[in-house]
Amino acid sequence: MPELPRNALTRGVRLASLPAAYAGRQAWGLGKRVGGASAQAVSTELQARTAEQMFKVLGELKGGAMKMGQAMSIFEAALPEEVAGPYRAALTKLQDSASPLPASTIHAILEAEIGPDWRDRFAQFNDTPAASASIGQVHKATWHDGREVAVKVQYPGADKALVSDFNQLARFSKLFGAAVPGLDVKPLMEELRARMIEELDYLQESKNQRQFAVAFEGDDEVVIPHILAAAPHVLISEWIDGTPLSQIIANGSQEERDAAGSMYERFLLSGPARAGLLHADPHPGNFRITAQGKFCVLDFGAVAQLPGGFPSALGTLLSIAEIGDAEQVMTGLRQEGFIRPGIDLDPQMVLSYLDPFVEPARHEEFTFSRPWLRGQFQRLNDMRSPDFTVGMKLNLPPSYALIHRVWLGSIGVMCQLGATVPVRSTLIEWVPGFHDLP
Repeated sequence: MPELPRNALTRGVRLASLPAAYAGRQAWGLGKRVGGASAQAVSTELQARTAEQMFKVLGELKGGAMKMGQAMSIFEAALPEEVAGPYRAALTKLQDSASPLPASTIHAILEAEIGPDWRDRFAQFNDTPAASASIGQVHKATWHDGREVAVKVQYPGADKALVSDFNQLARFSKLFGAAVPGLDVKPLMEELRARMIEELDYLQESKNQRQFAVAFEGDDEVVIPHILAAAPHVLISEWIDGTPLSQIIANGSQEERDAAGSMYERFLLSGPARAGLLHADPHPGNFRITAQGKFCVLDFGAVAQLPGGFPSALGTLLSIAEIGDAEQVMTGLRQEGFIRPGIDLDPQMVLSYLDPFVEPARHEEFTFSRPWLRGQFQRLNDMRSPDFTVGMKLNLPPSYALIHRVWLGSIGVMCQLGATVPVRSTLIEWVPGFHDLP
């Protein structure tokens, strides 16, 4: 059976082509400059060529490499505009697609996972994938009872490919850091590695999706596809048509952007209270808007177990920060483990550092935008700024790792949308402790 290239040497050679090709393009750029081309024209073409090759390689390798690219795409809105242009198309494309595996490979997986009579379960099966992602691809089919279904098939060798990818990607962290200036790549890759291992288990994913589907059954706004069958590497669920969130980011009207952003935020914040789970993969490829205007959620491989909802300390700290009580913020952060014993920080500087999370909470409606996020990102990652020093000294407790990923990632997506969102009322409704101050 053909598989993903999972040999460490094979995948390493492919990933090693990224910095090698980058060096070659730099030499090409120098030659163009010597030949009289303007610095701006050469720089623009160099960035475009780098983006094209980087995401082509990441997409073909799938696995951890593809997942890394998807994670980076969430923060595209933070890139300086002169850099964002060449990368935006490649990043957005990576959110929803990758090179598919051949039909013969998919057939062999289905036979191994659900039996030699797998075709009898379907009235029709489309060999052309409807979507391809980091560790699997989705085929549209008709179930034996006439229902349209989505058949998600995991790529063979995905588990071994993950280990190889993350070992290799760690060696090239500077390259990815250049694509997203200021991004601390190493902890991001470590966190992604842990979550990706969980995502390999489709049986667990089916349990997560069933739990969400029950919690949101009959909801006026959110629709979750029901699971029909599951195996370790195959997942079959209801097919729900809709417009991908990435298309709304690219072409949606302001009304569509605002509606999508509001539903996106409400779903992510309400999940822990309603389902006891936090959907922990916030990139736009996992969301659709149906023809009826409902918010369809896909891919439940990465979740955080929060049976009691968000920690009440999260809402309390956000409330204290929102009213500007820097000393109490410091006390709460120490209690929750964000500031380790013996670390001294200026309370006002800590409050300033938290501004990207706190400022939206100050408004009944907040307009997320690329310029706003870009300004915050540049301020926090300027090594000359006190904010940078604060960031280097803060700790992220393991219990908050996925919450932080989702909160920060959702800000990135809403800034891509440029959406005006009713932040305050949503926080009050779904985040325990927010403005429950004595």
